[in-house]
Amino acid sequence: MSTNPNPPVPEHTPRAEGATLPVARVALKEREIVILGTAHISSRSVEDVREVIRTEQPDRVCIELDEARYNSLVQKQSWQNLNIIEVLRNKKGFLLLANLVLSSFQRRMGKDLGVSPGEEMLAAVKACEEQGIAFSLCDRDIQLTLRRAWSKSGFWGRNKLLASMLASVFTNEKLTPEEIEKLKTGTTFQSMLEELASYLPSIKEVLIDERDRYLATRIFKAEGKRLVAVVGAGHMEGIVRSLKSLEEGTLDPELASLEQVPPRRPLGRILPWLVPAAILALVVAGFFRSGWELSLAMLWKWVLVNGTLSALGALIALAHPVTIVAAFVGAPITSLNPTIGVGI
Repeated sequence: MSTNPNPPVPEHTPRAEGATLPVARVALKEREIVILGTAHISSRSVEDVREVIRTEQPDRVCIELDEARYNSLVQKQSWQNLNIIEVLRNKKGFLLLANLVLSSFQRRMGKDLGVSPGEEMLAAVKACEEQGIAFSLCDRDIQLTLRRAWSKSGFWGRNKLLASMLASVFTNEKLTPEEIEKLKTGTTFQSMLEELASYLPSIKEVLIDERDRYLATRIFKAEGKRLVAVVGAGHMEGIVRSLKSLEEGTLDPELASLEQVPPRRPLGRILPWLVPAAILALVVAGFFRSGWELSLAMLWKWVLVNGTLSALGALIALAHPVTIVAAFVGAPITSLNPTIGVGI
């Protein structure tokens, strides 16, 4: 088949009920890839997935899921067996927090619409199993993606990211099914991506641009002459462009660079030691300048204020008594280092 030098944009195939089906068809050499754009909390997307797989009858279906997210969707109560101590020991506390916040936000949005987050991806898996069609989980590991996003964000970018995550916990925003469907349109997503790029450019690069390339490469390498790819609508145009570039040989098909966490900057390695050293130096200087009695009184206030407020926060969160005591004891110590959070 001949290739078009201009990548096709997602087309909208008319449906019987007058709705539209967000599908992009990419013709490669002796292969055709049908890309279906979905919204993760859309009941219509669940129907679209089943319809496209049934009518297209592909050799393989590529799904925007990684192994970890697939397992979390299948084993909905797996969090009950989570070893928190192991998570913190492996320095994955932020990753756990980010996962919980993002999934909580999607779950609240989906609850109003009667749809579980990622239900359309599970529908793709079930449709393949029922029809005997091979499928591949083609997304990058979510933990790796979040680690890259955190690592590539500067100081202010990380603060913006944390602020946005915390704000999503308290949002009361609700969307109607019609508004969810509008999110699949190119113009709506484009404006959202532009806003994200201006506010958090590094996050947009990791969550959108890198994953467009990653997904496209995994789809491109998948076996079969006729493929269906089920992806979030926001990835459609980027995947189409990347597929064309892979076909033309202008995009590197190797993904090693996207599967590594960038090394910490020198300042990032020094700061966790520099800040507490400076605080301790001030404390020692205070003992020499103000005397032992006044300095010990101030140190006791430091312990009392930090420990009491942390213990109170744990109590309000209905924490275990041991956790409340640990919060009281740990807060004065971790307050010496702003890069450690006793709240975790």
